Amino acid sequence: MSRLANTFETLSQSGRKALIPFITAGDPNPDFTVPMMHAMVEAGVDVIELGVPFSDPMADGPVIQRASERALAHKMSLRRTLEVAMEFRRTNQHTPVVLMGYLNPIEAMGYEEFANAAARADIDGVLTVDLPPEEGENCAALLKARDIDPIFLLAPNSSADRIQKMDAIGSGYLYYVSLKGVTGAGHLNTDDVETKLKEIRANTSLPIGIGFGVKDAETAKTLASLGDGVVVGSALISKIEANLDDLGQAKQAIFELLTSMRQAMDERSI
Repeated sequence: MSRLANTFETLSQSGRKALIPFITAGDPNPDFTVPMMHAMVEAGVDVIELGVPFSDPMADGPVIQRASERALAHKMSLRRTLEVAMEFRRTNQHTPVVLMGYLNPIEAMGYEEFANAAARADIDGVLTVDLPPEEGENCAALLKARDIDPIFLLAPNSSADRIQKMDAIGSGYLYYVSLKGVTGAGHLNTDDVETKLKEIRANTSLPIGIGFGVKDAETAKTLASLGDGVVVGSALISKIEANLDDLGQAKQAIFELLTSMRQAMDERSI
């Protein structure tokens, strides 16, 4: 059983939901990322999504776009992101790490070379924002052959047929984009999320992580009652951006936000 499958199974048995933070590797500098990952684990997170910096992050809003820009200014790349994951693994063997990014860097490296490099880095899952299931079978097969879960994005307008395709090709979990637009934008309508989740669950047995629009503990608590995991990204990166001159404070602010989310989500499950 993969780390991701084991994590969701263990949480399900205890009636809890996964807290899944996203940060961009190398933002605001390469030395910040691994200590922040360890601090997030201490705050009670269950899975870490590690963003691969990219020059044209089309699905991301301004906050995560600027995070990529700061990381790229330090020459961060897909290979260096994998090195960050390897460094994290030296002292943490249990927290699943999911790479999240865009297809271009993977294609530039080559699917097979990437799959081998991800396996060497002990990556648990790969979420490629602009790789749809209709075009993702080859890459997904290479990842699965190395016990890495290919993870796909579901949108509010995803059809039952498309959900079934993602269920057939993907593993680990499905990431439900809970609102239309880019990361960090829009107003989250939980009634709409609840309605869509019923349709999704009718077409997949995979766990469902809900992201886009998660800003605080109350939102995390509400979404935890609907899905199997809650993904938070822009709200964390905003803490970095607000404290670029004091990264110790940035780390503390992220730790406190994640701790409050963890506590709120666990209150829901009692």
